[in-house]
Amino acid sequence: MSMVYATPQSKQPSFGKLNIPKPQSVTSDRRTSFFGNRTSGAGMARNSTLGGFGGAEKIKDARPLHDKAFVQQCIRQLCEFLSERGFPGSVSTKTLQSPSTKEFLKFFEFIYIQLDPTFQMPSSKVEEEVPRILKDLGYPFALSKSSMYSVGAPHTWPQVLGALIWLIDTVKIYCCMSEQDLLFSDFSDGSMAVEEGAEYNKLFLDYTAETYQKFMQGADTYEEEDEAYLGRLKKLFNVDEALLASMEEKYMLLSEEVDRLEKESQTDRLMNKRTEKVKLQTDLQKLQSYRGNLESFKANLETKASGLAEELEAAGLQMDTLKQEQSRLYQLLQNQKFTPADIDRINREKRELQQTISSLTNTLQEAEQHMWNEEIALAKVKETAEVKLAEYHKLARKLKLIPASAENACGHDFEIRSTSDYGPSTTVLLRTQIQNPLRKLMGNVEEECSRLANMKLSLEESVEQVNSNIADKANDLKCLREQIRRLDEQLENDMQELVLEEQKWAKEVESAEGHRKLLERKVNLGFDEAVEQLKVAQQQYHLVLQETKEESRTVSNNLASVLSTATSHLVIVEKFLEDQHRRADRLYSDVIEEDQVELQQLRDLMENFLAKSNRL
Repeated sequence: MSMVYATPQSKQPSFGKLNIPKPQSVTSDRRTSFFGNRTSGAGMARNSTLGGFGGAEKIKDARPLHDKAFVQQCIRQLCEFLSERGFPGSVSTKTLQSPSTKEFLKFFEFIYIQLDPTFQMPSSKVEEEVPRILKDLGYPFALSKSSMYSVGAPHTWPQVLGALIWLIDTVKIYCCMSEQDLLFSDFSDGSMAVEEGAEYNKLFLDYTAETYQKFMQGADTYEEEDEAYLGRLKKLFNVDEALLASMEEKYMLLSEEVDRLEKESQTDRLMNKRTEKVKLQTDLQKLQSYRGNLESFKANLETKASGLAEELEAAGLQMDTLKQEQSRLYQLLQNQKFTPADIDRINREKRELQQTISSLTNTLQEAEQHMWNEEIALAKVKETAEVKLAEYHKLARKLKLIPASAENACGHDFEIRSTSDYGPSTTVLLRTQIQNPLRKLMGNVEEECSRLANMKLSLEESVEQVNSNIADKANDLKCLREQIRRLDEQLENDMQELVLEEQKWAKEVESAEGHRKLLERKVNLGFDEAVEQLKVAQQQYHLVLQETKEESRTVSNNLASVLSTATSHLVIVEKFLEDQHRRADRLYSDVIEEDQVELQQLRDLMENFLAKSNRL
């Protein structure tokens, strides 16, 4: 039976968002998922293509997005969805083979508006906004920003198409849930609150991860996880078990009182029938609107069928054109003037020419290979020479020998500009021009080293004398540090005494604050109970007043003799309700006066305590 015609069941107020599903049958042997097939059953582990919850590894898409048949199926599904939803523009499977970025943004905006009617596509940074929206919706696969620049490319379009198909499935699920909520909106109790916040989302995701892990291991019931999740939710929302128990007992007492009052009042059955009639009329209107939606869907299907008929007719015309072309080519083949001997001779000459071309090609390849080997050997020799020349220049620059104006060059040019500028005959001349100045520089460097060694010895003697002075100063510094340490210890002891005194005063202030909060909580609790009793009395008054008026109208139309009895009954009820109202007001005023007296005493106590603390 469809869920549309199912009878709505009454729901008890549930705590938070916990919704425990009905255990699946252990005889089910296959479940089909959008992300791939998996086999499940009692005691059998499930295979998942999504990986574990919260895993650091990247999730791999198991859909065959590079399969042409699967891509064409997704394109047809996208085309059907856009046509059914009334996309403002012409859409066909041919245009969806390789759409532009502008067309993709139109498709994405139209689909996302089905979820959020107030959405508008931003004019800038679209390549960042679209992946962010998909990630916020829970799309399990990453979509890069570079794919937004070339949506219709063969390597990009399948991933983008997969994201659109996932978004379409999300829209369909959302629409189904919205239709169910609208169809049975009269039966909802209105007490289901939607909690938001990072703590609740973390608890819910942990609960989902644990149950999904058990589900993948073969479990079908999650009683332990449900109990742990209920405990965490109660801890998160600071649920008082004693308060809940007292509220349940109060609810049972009030329910029994309501049942007793309903039995005593003997409510007219005509009102119940009228209420049922109103509900049935509402359901009838909803079913009529659902019928209108089905008729519009039927019209869309008829439009789609006419489009397919036109495409079939166009394919038939193309087939006729191809048959005419085939007959023309066959006639051309029949009317050719070459004899079989001419064809054999042409084929023989073609084979001889191909053999000549292949032999010449082999010879050319061998020559090119030999030339390539020689060029490689020459390049290696040049590379070795350039490396050695670069090392020489690097060392010369480090020693400040080049350029000629360098500090240690002394006007000599030690730079070898290029290995190709000199031949074998100029090698000896190059050595004499560089080697003699280098030897002279080496002699000068050795003399400078001996002079610096003598200077080093004199400096070491001075350093020894300075070290002895430093040792004397270190002893003086050690004595000063010892004095500073003693002062620090004394200061630390004084600070600890001050901290202990502050903690003592803080505990006293905290105890006084706790006492004040306890008194305020008791005052608020008494006030809330008095307000609830007043509301209950007012509701009972209005209910009895309405029932009495209805009975008086019914009796006045039928029998005039019952009017006096109903009037006396109404007077008695009004007097009783007035007495109850005066009693509730008197009780409320007494409670308020007592609470104000206690609150004034608490304030006086706090002022005295603060004055005393200030004096201390």
